[in-house]
Amino acid sequence: MTYIPISPKERDAMLETVGVKSLDDLFDAIPVKHRFPKLNLPPALTEMEAMDELSGLAQTNENVRNDLVSFLGAGMYNHYIPSVVDHMLRRGEFYTAYTPYQPEISQGTLQAIFEYQSLMSALTGMDVSNASHYDGATATAEAVNLAYAQFRGKRKKVVMSPGLHPQYREVVRTYTQGMGVDTAGDDEAGIGLSPEAFADQVDDNTCLVIVQYPDFFGRVYDYTKFIDAVHAKGSLVCVVANPTALAMFKTPGSMGADIVVGDGQPLGIPMWYGGPSVGFFTTRKNMVHKMAGRLVGETVDNRGQRAYVLTLTAREQHIKRERATSNICTNQGLIALGTAVYLSVLGKKGFRQVAELCYQKAHYTATQLSKVKGYKLSHNEPFFHEFTLQCPEPVTEINAHLLEHGIIGGYDLGQDYPSLANHMLIAVTEMNSKEEIDAFVEVMSEVSHD
Repeated sequence: MTYIPISPKERDAMLETVGVKSLDDLFDAIPVKHRFPKLNLPPALTEMEAMDELSGLAQTNENVRNDLVSFLGAGMYNHYIPSVVDHMLRRGEFYTAYTPYQPEISQGTLQAIFEYQSLMSALTGMDVSNASHYDGATATAEAVNLAYAQFRGKRKKVVMSPGLHPQYREVVRTYTQGMGVDTAGDDEAGIGLSPEAFADQVDDNTCLVIVQYPDFFGRVYDYTKFIDAVHAKGSLVCVVANPTALAMFKTPGSMGADIVVGDGQPLGIPMWYGGPSVGFFTTRKNMVHKMAGRLVGETVDNRGQRAYVLTLTAREQHIKRERATSNICTNQGLIALGTAVYLSVLGKKGFRQVAELCYQKAHYTATQLSKVKGYKLSHNEPFFHEFTLQCPEPVTEINAHLLEHGIIGGYDLGQDYPSLANHMLIAVTEMNSKEEIDAFVEVMSEVSHD
């Protein structure tokens, strides 16, 4: 690494840019007693002592596998993970693999990515999948980049459903700042409206419309007519999908979607305190040249044997540089492998069984809770394994009471939608037994109704 000195004038200009007066100001957040050279560190420990200390700290953690029962979803879900998934991810040839630029020594990694792409295409009903993105939110933002590039920047409006995950909408806005792209449609007043109600916001300046399936509140819509109406106005449609729901419901591809994205965490990936995860991205074949990320293709070698290679790799930073549609040219290879193993192990029948268990248990939970005085289901639309419940008391208070009984309650929708104060988003998966659901309902009924 080469050290390049800067002049005092350049230094002062940099400090002014970040909004501080001196270099010392950059460290204000660190208590003085912990700053170099007096770091105020505890005495050194032996390895045995350090392991004992760390083990003690680890044992204070609680988790949904052994200690707590969870009804929290909102984008991160507690599903059963077959042991073979972790076993495959820990194999050295996958665990330490780097970018497969040399196909002659990377056939295993390339095939794993190809199988993942094939599974994602089949699951969403689309023509082609890339090798993955960081998570569902970044995949959604990359859909905006694709649509913007598809129209060569001539259309600069993105319409987002109010039922799209709030954090996804924030990431889209972060991505598009400076691009001159306007976002619309996700006004809180439109929460209770059907998708057709905000189709009027699509005009000849709209490059993309984004909806969620099921949406953030758990509702399931058939977007076929809506997508036809958007297409009639010349815009593209991106569907953000829950992959587990696709085992039961019609695919976004069959509804006419142009892009289907989502988070692959439900497919055999732990919650891991919120990440890492994997974002799947599928689209129509005619837009593959504008799709960000890498793509693995199947071919034959000079001996006529099946082989795998990186296809369309002259993109992003490699060659396109300022002409690239994205600055992302990597993928979540290891996590994508986990989703491929999960889907392969379960198979079509097993995967549908997981979805049906989620559906049935969620509907049982909703039915039982709606019988409790003070609670009411917020929507009448069909739902999958997540639903919105109107509560008699603030959600934070209810969740605190639940936690005293070893239960993680639902998501407080008032955090993102002020009009939905005292509304809880509850997720139920195959991991929640009938006994746990009944206990959850019982504890919920203990909350005061005065």
